[in-house]
Amino acid sequence: MRLLKKFYRSEGLNLRGRIISREAVRAIILEGDEVLMVYSPVNKDYKFPGGGIKAGESHQQTLLREIEEECGLILAEIRDEFGLIAEYARPREVDYDVYQQISYYYLCAVHPEFIGQKLDDYERRLGFRPEWVGINAALKRNQSVLDGAYGEPPRWTRRDTYVLSRLAKTGMDDPRLIEDWKLPVQE
Repeated sequence: MRLLKKFYRSEGLNLRGRIISREAVRAIILEGDEVLMVYSPVNKDYKFPGGGIKAGESHQQTLLREIEEECGLILAEIRDEFGLIAEYARPREVDYDVYQQISYYYLCAVHPEFIGQKLDDYERRLGFRPEWVGINAALKRNQSVLDGAYGEPPRWTRRDTYVLSRLAKTGMDDPRLIEDWKLPVQE
């Protein structure tokens, strides 16, 4: 999968030192000119549905679980890879020099029937709810969060805002979006 961007959340990291790594998958679910995001009324931001890969899980199994938990929908198919983002920060664990988060983004489709969310405690506290939103509207909201309009932004907002900006810039110029989604070509 192609690398979209590297983010360094901390300065002065020893990238040659001991690294603890976490991998996650994220779903980009488009319908027309809207994208399915998870909105937090507490943080006032949008994030892509997804989360950490558990031991023994495939990317598809994790996407299936996370979309059901956060959005209350069932994954219909993974249509294509979109790209990955690598993030680096100071670890909480004392035996490591660097925390590395790798997020794999996939273009996905879901079945339209809502079956109910299965949120974790922290997701309930943040009020996570699925919301279809225009890409530019989500991008504008997240940018205001990053600009400090609502306090300290969550660690994922920068990453997911970057992916939203890539979607907004490539839009219908990305052949995977035109071909896979059977959207009309603008002349």
